[in-house]
Amino acid sequence: MVRKTILIFAALVVALLALFQLSKYSILTGDSSIETIISIIAIIFFIIGVIINKRILHKEKSTTNKIDYKKIEELGLSKREYEVLCTVALGLSNKEIAEKLFVSESTIKTHVSNILIKLDAKRRTQAIQIAKELKIIQS
Repeated sequence: MVRKTILIFAALVVALLALFQLSKYSILTGDSSIETIISIIAIIFFIIGVIINKRILHKEKSTTNKIDYKKIEELGLSKREYEVLCTVALGLSNKEIAEKLFVSESTIKTHVSNILIKLDAKRRTQAIQIAKELKIIQS
């Protein structure tokens, strides 16, 4: 991904240098006015910008993870358990989750225990991994 970006910008720089050399030649021979050359360069870079923008926007749409709500229902996760699972995925402790959701820490422990059972996981990290694989939380 990074290499591709570097190559694109390198190609743009080379194209810009080539256009400047072409404009220099055009000015020396008197074939075109400076305004025409600048307009052509501006139009070319506008088109390149639009093409790059479309590729980036298209890539973002295809990489967005959609949550599988049917799978959440199939697993029997309640809304609160799902909410706890999402906060567990953020790396929060039981105490932090309890404070954030305005419930007791023992309630969070119960929810986490239920989540582990429903996802057939032994640890919180394993539950998060399974949830990502099932596409019920963002990766």
